Amino acid sequence: MTALRLAHRGDWRRAPENSVAAIEAALRVPACDGLEFDVRHALDGIPVLLHDPSLARVQGLAVSAADLTAVELEPLGVPTLAAVLGAVRDAAGRDPFLDIELKELRGEAALDLIGDARGTSDGGLDRAVVSSFEPEVLGAIGRARPGWPRWLNTHQLASVTVDRAIELGCVGIAAEWHLIDARAAAGVLDAGLDLAAFTVRRRATFERLSSLGVSAMCVEAAALDG
Repeated sequence: MTALRLAHRGDWRRAPENSVAAIEAALRVPACDGLEFDVRHALDGIPVLLHDPSLARVQGLAVSAADLTAVELEPLGVPTLAAVLGAVRDAAGRDPFLDIELKELRGEAALDLIGDARGTSDGGLDRAVVSSFEPEVLGAIGRARPGWPRWLNTHQLASVTVDRAIELGCVGIAAEWHLIDARAAAGVLDAGLDLAAFTVRRRATFERLSSLGVSAMCVEAAALDG
């Protein structure tokens, strides 16, 4: 089975990463199955899309997202989570899978938005997961939304990682792709967990990992084009 291609922070060949334009550009790529994007919070607690703690790398501004309101961040190229989920909803003819990575959790504003957009009647999510590198974030989500599928993101793929994912109630692990070989993949899959990978750029890498049972990959460049 071929893995899902999830555009890493949108298609940032066309527009700045995690922007509405990058999200929309990714959804125009025929081979794209879904999206991965990062969520932080503005000064006023509104969830916004931003990978780094500050705007320095992408927007060229030495300021933290937490220092500005969502209204102040929007013209700087940092959209709200609500705007991005709306753009996804309005994408004609597309039903993309979403990997929503929470860099932090402040209250339930982000969870409410995700639930409104992708929540199901049985308390789950429709074609979506929430992921994080932070066990505390995943634990808090599990308590607040116990039916939501969660992935533990990791740069260390070992038995202790598998044990931690199971302890947290995660359905899967998303690992840096260089860590994944046949033995590592089997260790995750045999534990009953899904295995995802990040960040894949080459078609050959995508095909190799797919053959090992990786079910979803954050992709860029040639790997996004299929």
